[in-house]
Amino acid sequence: MIGPGVIGKAALQKQQSTDASEKERQRGFRLHNTNIPARPLEPCLYLVATPIGNLGDITLRALETLAGADVLACEDTRVTRVLLDRYGIVNRPTAYHEHNAAEAGPRLLAALGNGKSVALVSDAGTPLVSDPGYRLAQQAVEAGYRVVPIPGPSAPLAALVGSGLPSDAFLFAGFLPVKDKAKRDRLAELAAVPATLIFFESPHRIAATVTAAAEVLGADRRAAVCRELTKTFEEFRRGTLGELAAIYDESANVRGEIVLVVGPPEAKPQPEAADVDALLKELARDLPMGKAATEAARRTGLARKELYDRLLHLKDGDEG
Repeated sequence: MIGPGVIGKAALQKQQSTDASEKERQRGFRLHNTNIPARPLEPCLYLVATPIGNLGDITLRALETLAGADVLACEDTRVTRVLLDRYGIVNRPTAYHEHNAAEAGPRLLAALGNGKSVALVSDAGTPLVSDPGYRLAQQAVEAGYRVVPIPGPSAPLAALVGSGLPSDAFLFAGFLPVKDKAKRDRLAELAAVPATLIFFESPHRIAATVTAAAEVLGADRRAAVCRELTKTFEEFRRGTLGELAAIYDESANVRGEIVLVVGPPEAKPQPEAADVDALLKELARDLPMGKAATEAARRTGLARKELYDRLLHLKDGDEG
């Protein structure tokens, strides 16, 4: 005779098996009213690029990864939930962001250690670009886990190709400092880089930033302000930094997410050492050393740090 405890255990096992089968059945996504099952994923860390505005920019591989991952980590579960709902993905996201990385990171690494597949997304664009995801990727690599990029939308690249500026060499420099002096110092450091520069900027600071860029990098340098990329009100404003500074004055009411793209400096013939020294001495008579080096960098195309060190050497020589 079979006891009630055995029947209860058998029923529980059957329910668990049914739940597992249901979970496997639900691992998929919906595309144009067609349900597409997601294949099992290899246990590793997947870095999944998500749309920067237009949800139609998601890739099929990204959808399959989001649906099939054992663990789905994201910056903001509410933002990611919008994307998941759009494509009928029932995977439940868990938060991983700057403020909880110390606690959430070890849990995600433990999941990898237990043979789970972990997918990481940012709110928009490619993970690890200006977000804390690089820490998790670094820790996963150091622990010997495989890290797999799932490429897709990227705001810096979208801005670059839409700007009309040279794309053979470019530097993504993230956000500039907020304070004016630090911002100008950073721009001066980048002034002579022979590449197109790409920055993220907030709408309420874009006016001050293009003004500073015009003064430090030169008003005639080509640039583009790229706003609300891939969204309904996408906008590209192209011109010189001087022209853009006039458009985005302090009274401008600017909204949306912005990428500032600045073209490379014009190639200039290398000045003679004696001419550089003479210029530095002339500028140093009327300007503090830092500003003298910045202005010399703008005029000559040489690195500001190199010119500052050179000015220090000249100053020491004069005093000696």
